[in-house]
Amino acid sequence: MSRAAIKGVLFDLDGTLLDTALDLGHAANVALARFGYPGITDEQAYLYSSHGSRGLLRAGLGDSFHRTDITPMRDTLLAAYAERISHHTRPYDGIPSMLGYLEENLLPWGIITNKPEGLARQLLEQQPELSSSAVLVGGDTLAVAKPDPAPLQLGAETLSLAPETILYVGDAERDVVAANRAGMISVAALWGYISDEDQAHTWPAHHRCDRPNDLFDLIRDLTQK
Repeated sequence: MSRAAIKGVLFDLDGTLLDTALDLGHAANVALARFGYPGITDEQAYLYSSHGSRGLLRAGLGDSFHRTDITPMRDTLLAAYAERISHHTRPYDGIPSMLGYLEENLLPWGIITNKPEGLARQLLEQQPELSSSAVLVGGDTLAVAKPDPAPLQLGAETLSLAPETILYVGDAERDVVAANRAGMISVAALWGYISDEDQAHTWPAHHRCDRPNDLFDLIRDLTQK
């Protein structure tokens, strides 16, 4: 793909901008314990947080997952998460300076996440580094979520930018797929919540970045064309 100048950046949230795994893992363990299941480890939380509440509960339930109605357990997880949403959560190293660069250069940025919009807004209220996000689309903002491209397309419309001028950054295959379907430049955030079974090397991303600082370098490169 040719390196055309970009005019804006959209990000996934969990595992991309913010390290939320420990708080998500705590909420999963509250839910699992309430229904009589053993908890997950911090390592499992880091491996499966990118797959949302279902992924975390699947890690705890194991072979029982497909035989279990997880709806009440998921409701418990989300309620527990809302009560302690930002105890350990922090931006990844390098993210605040990168967002500062975007703001200094008048490049709008926003967040497209599969986290429920209400929880995402609650989380952003406790993360001042993300206060200048120009758009937030959650997993329930529309009738569809990633990998459907519609949430990203809504983000582009809100920023008043053509999709091909936008970088979309995420740590899951569905992020890469959604970005490609939306006609954006896809970036795989390899510092995120990625397990060996995710096979990130096979994702059809236009770019792969091992660290936020690598993404910062890419953004500077693509905004100086």
